[in-house]
Amino acid sequence: MTETTKGSCLCGGVAFEIHGKFGPFLLCHCARCRKDTGSAHAANLFVPGGRIKWTRGKALVRSFRLAGTRHSKSFCTVCGSAVPDVQEEGALLAVPAGSLDTPLDKRPEAHISWQGRADWDEGLDRLPRLAGLPE
Repeated sequence: MTETTKGSCLCGGVAFEIHGKFGPFLLCHCARCRKDTGSAHAANLFVPGGRIKWTRGKALVRSFRLAGTRHSKSFCTVCGSAVPDVQEEGALLAVPAGSLDTPLDKRPEAHISWQGRADWDEGLDRLPRLAGLPE
């Protein structure tokens, strides 16, 4: 039986279904992933042998491949949201965790490229936690 997970972009122009079982769920702290996300790390799930079905807005999706590397990213051209990226055709999908609408029953398994993390990415778990926006 194939598992199906749904997701979309921020503006709703792109929607998709992932068919397959999630493999590793990794938080990558490398400089490339920080540039991609504008944050401390990327949070990606990998789906070996998975398939993607674009249910809306496939024409809005663009992919960027960094020359000379395996680094790539796909995104909605309207809102810029990260969407799944075909890493190896028919072999591996990279799925940004934040793009999923279906609740996950999986937790991140590891921080990768930890040595390359941002200099401000230390002790973040000790910061105050607010329920909403600051006043």
